[in-house]
Amino acid sequence: IVSQLLTLLDGMNPTAQVIVLAATNRPNVLEPALRRFGRFDRELALSVPDGAGRLEILRKKCAKLRLAADVDLQRIADDSHGYCGADLSQLVTEAAMQCVRERAGEIDIDAEDVDEETLEAMVVTNAHLAGAMSKTHPSSLRDKAVEIPDCSWKDVGGLHDVKREMTETLQFPLKFGAKYRRFGMQPSKGMLLYGPSGCGKTLVAKAIANEVKSNFISVKGPELLSMWFGESESNVRELFNKARGAAPCILFFDEIDSIAKPRGSGQSGGGEAGDRIVNQILTEIDGVGAKKSVFIIAATNRPDMLDSAIMRPGRIDQLVYLPLPDLDSRVAIFEANTRKSPLDDDVDLYELADRTDGFSGADITEVCQRACKLAIREEIAEQEAAEAAAAEAGQPMPEPRTDGQLCAKHFEEAMQTARRSVSKAELKRYLKFRKDLAISGGGGAASALKASAAGDGAGDG
Repeated sequence: IVSQLLTLLDGMNPTAQVIVLAATNRPNVLEPALRRFGRFDRELALSVPDGAGRLEILRKKCAKLRLAADVDLQRIADDSHGYCGADLSQLVTEAAMQCVRERAGEIDIDAEDVDEETLEAMVVTNAHLAGAMSKTHPSSLRDKAVEIPDCSWKDVGGLHDVKREMTETLQFPLKFGAKYRRFGMQPSKGMLLYGPSGCGKTLVAKAIANEVKSNFISVKGPELLSMWFGESESNVRELFNKARGAAPCILFFDEIDSIAKPRGSGQSGGGEAGDRIVNQILTEIDGVGAKKSVFIIAATNRPDMLDSAIMRPGRIDQLVYLPLPDLDSRVAIFEANTRKSPLDDDVDLYELADRTDGFSGADITEVCQRACKLAIREEIAEQEAAEAAAAEAGQPMPEPRTDGQLCAKHFEEAMQTARRSVSKAELKRYLKFRKDLAISGGGGAASALKASAAGDGAGDG
């Protein structure tokens, strides 16, 4: 078939007024002879639409829909990063179906047509579009765990310098792109979050993804490893291709030390195979380019075990240390953890923060969770005792209590089993790494020192 097609293309007369058009989503698997001059020599790449393109597509798709007056298509276009035309069509269709489902009880299925009054009442609102957005994703990322996390900066206690650093690094290039072009500055490609376990590295990454409304792909290091030759590098390549297709996108590598150990050490996932994975990651980071808004966030609690080439300027060059929280940060973590709980007036969060010196954010979260569990246990016990007394007296069962509160006694009991998960030896290791980084003038050392100079770190909520 290919030979016949080549022969027919070569035999076409230039004056025959015949143009051959072909379409594919896999140009790299085509026979190279088809793509040479004189055959299919003009190639047009139809990329994913930008914000203006998405808005225009949404307007055309919604032209025949009855939209509520408060529907903001511009906001929908801004939030639908990475959506192609078919994805936007599915989004609008799903929103319309949501509207129809709400009125399904008013439709007579035996009638030939729907009455005018019911049709007039069907209006697509912002709620319908928001519900459709939660059910649809860019088609290029369907087989990946793409999400916009539901946590925000409110769930992160303290870490004010880290928040500012991450907001400037990720939000500013998207929000103030013209200023970056005017000053001739290329946005950073990556950021490394390092520090003791339980200090909020993963939570901070999820919170910033939610703040900038970017697509978010979370990757655990071992997920990329495969026993088959060349399969691991292929997984890395495919991952970055999908991220570029859904730009702006944040790639979050959790526990990156499992796949990016120093080359030649024989430790990174099995000798030469691990070295090839590191090489592929470095190549892909260099190829992300400024034209595609793909940002890499990596997290580790063993920064000394990473290949030094990963952290050089131009790659993952923003090094941010998340230390154990200080007093103010511990108060903020307690507030973040208990903001949805009914607190009694006798609970003093400042006193609790003072007693938890040396605790990580995860340790403080555990204290709050245990206090809540004790309060629930007490309320259930009181309810069961009241029901037993009512049954014995032959009286009607009492209503379940809904006025329970989290009291100081619950925190006191929870503190009896509280423990510090970060040892002094671990803290010394991080301080040594930061000191070596500053002495060697490593990439991003200034950012690392600035982000934690005042010890303003905290943990997760």
